[in-house]
Amino acid sequence: MSLLVQKFGGSSVANLERIRNVANKIKKFKDKGDDLIIVLSAMSGETDRLLNLAKSIDQFPNQREMDVILSTGEQVTVALLSMTLNAMGIKAKSYTGTQAGILTNNVHTKAKIQSIAEDRIRKDLDDGYVVVVAGFQGVTIDGEITTLGRGGSDTTAVALAAQFKADECQIYTDVDGVYTTDPRIEKKARKLDTITFEEMLELASLGSKVLQIRSVELAGKYNVPLRVLSSLLEEPGNGTLITFEEKEHYVESEIITGIALNRDETQITVLGVPDTPGIAFNILDAIGQENIDVDLIVQNISEDGTTDFTFTVNAPDYDRALMITQKVADSMNARQVFGRTDIAKLSIVGVGMRSNSGVASRMFHALAQEKINILMISTSEIKVSVIIESKYAELAVRVLHDEFNLHIEP
Repeated sequence: MSLLVQKFGGSSVANLERIRNVANKIKKFKDKGDDLIIVLSAMSGETDRLLNLAKSIDQFPNQREMDVILSTGEQVTVALLSMTLNAMGIKAKSYTGTQAGILTNNVHTKAKIQSIAEDRIRKDLDDGYVVVVAGFQGVTIDGEITTLGRGGSDTTAVALAAQFKADECQIYTDVDGVYTTDPRIEKKARKLDTITFEEMLELASLGSKVLQIRSVELAGKYNVPLRVLSSLLEEPGNGTLITFEEKEHYVESEIITGIALNRDETQITVLGVPDTPGIAFNILDAIGQENIDVDLIVQNISEDGTTDFTFTVNAPDYDRALMITQKVADSMNARQVFGRTDIAKLSIVGVGMRSNSGVASRMFHALAQEKINILMISTSEIKVSVIIESKYAELAVRVLHDEFNLHIEP
């Protein structure tokens, strides 16, 4: 008998038929005697629908009220699944984030979990209930509803697994594991049996939609065994295990483990900034005050006492970031501010890059062969990221997948 935390994403609970499918999967584990904590997302598309409703009233809605409306999506799915399980004769009880005792800080729409109360859930598990928890949400110490940001249900699941010392945290999605790249873009993409936490952390941070980055960070911090499986297959197999074990040997095809593509990248440029100390701070501090994350940053060499400053932010933050940057630029007498949304970030990841030289040059050469221009570059020990025009994104993925022979089984 095991204690498992299972998370089902929006596509897994998109309608009543799929909710019944999830219930049938849960029954198989329950019949084996496993204790189960189930974490659900909202129905596919529901969060976007609620977001659009709010933005039809105000382009920059009040963040507190955004959390109130966005948290309702998961409450619908946990209640429906619990009803379905009870109708099948399986005792189940649904919990909102507040009822589950998921305490967060007070940063609305991007809250972080601080603690989880065990008593109520532990008692229900001991009494034989399947506990169904609304992902993506929590509550502050003052009783304010909060949400955890995009993909926050993954974080909820990992946090619960860590708190209750689950034997495994299983993330069920519409794919049957982690692939070398998005199989919808490259048909030759290969499913990975295992991937290191380090590699998964990079892929998640760089745009891979399989797992949210904060959930991977949390799993690594608390040594939570994490597995990605398909909710749409009757027999999902073993999926992909995210492992703490470092790979010991590399062959040519293992230099790169995966390719990530992030289409939600946008770019803001400030031209003609006075080249004086504190320029980067003045711009980025104002952005950070609004809880907007900055990704890549480039500052050009000074000419005539001025410089140009370029950075990228996630697409949902673009309008606010551009407005804030314009205000700061005006106060510094910068020449011009402009942005672009027609870009994408393409990244190659692999721990094998540590012991193999020339990986970046191979990447740049392969892109150059297809006349794909690189706008920005960022590197680390196990990844290389480039910003390119979004119209070349899928071609670039396929080109690099072939360049590094990722379709070949090691």
